[in-house]
Amino acid sequence: MRKYHCLLTFLMIVVIGSGFVMAAPGNEDFEKANKAYMAGFYENAINLYENILKSGQESPVLYYNLGNAYFKTDQIPQAILNYERALMFDPSNEDYQYNLKVANARIVDKIEVLPELFYVRWWTSIKQWFPPDTWLRIALSSFTLVFIAMVMFLMSRQIARRKFAFSAAVVFVIITLLSATMSYQTHKSNESNSEAIVFAPTLPVKSSPDESSIDLFVVHEGLKVQLLEKIGDWYEIRIANGSKGWVKTNTVQPL
Repeated sequence: MRKYHCLLTFLMIVVIGSGFVMAAPGNEDFEKANKAYMAGFYENAINLYENILKSGQESPVLYYNLGNAYFKTDQIPQAILNYERALMFDPSNEDYQYNLKVANARIVDKIEVLPELFYVRWWTSIKQWFPPDTWLRIALSSFTLVFIAMVMFLMSRQIARRKFAFSAAVVFVIITLLSATMSYQTHKSNESNSEAIVFAPTLPVKSSPDESSIDLFVVHEGLKVQLLEKIGDWYEIRIANGSKGWVKTNTVQPL
C-alpha cells in the first residue's frame, strides 16, 4: 500500500513542479541590454530591449527588464505597461507585482476599485497562480494520472488498494477539470485583453466620441483602464470605480 502512496505522491510533485519553469531570451542583444542596464545606460538598454520585441521575441523577463529600464528614466507609463505585460505571462511573480505597485504609487490617480463578490475574488486569485500554459500542463498531467489510478484500481485485488486508487482517480479528475478551466479562462482573458495604460499626461474623458462633447472626468498618465468599444479613432473606456467615457485611441496603449 505504501508504494502506491509514494508513487502517486511523486507524480503529484511532478505535476505541481511543472509550473515553475520560465525561459528567458537567450540572444546576444538581450545580454547587451542587460549589461547596458547594469552599467546605468538605461536608454541604450531600452532601445535594445525594444528591438528584441520588434523582432517578435517576448518573455516575462524581457518585459520586466524593460519596465525597470523605463522606471529608471522616470517614464512611468511605459514602466507600468511593461510590468503589466510581464504579469500577463507570469501573474504570480512577486517581483513583478512589487515593482508594478511601486510604479503605480507614482501616478496621480488613486481610483477606488468597485468591490467584488468574495467568490469572484477567490476564483481570480487562484487563476493568477500560473499562466495559461502551466495550467494546461497541469491539466494534461492530471489527466494522465487519472488513467494510472484507474489501472491501479483494475489491477489491484485488495479492497483497500482499490478504494485508494478510486479516490485518487476522483481527485485527479477534479484537478484536471479545474486546471483545464483555469487554462481556458486565462487564455481567453489574455487573448481578448481589453485593458490599456493612459499615456497622456492629462486626459479629459468625453461623454461621446466627439471633440465637442462634454468632459465627464479627467485621468492622468499611468492609469490602467478597461477598453469597452472602439469607434473610429475613439475608445470607450471604464476606470476601476465604474465611470465610463470616450478618449482618443492615441492617448492610451493597449496591453
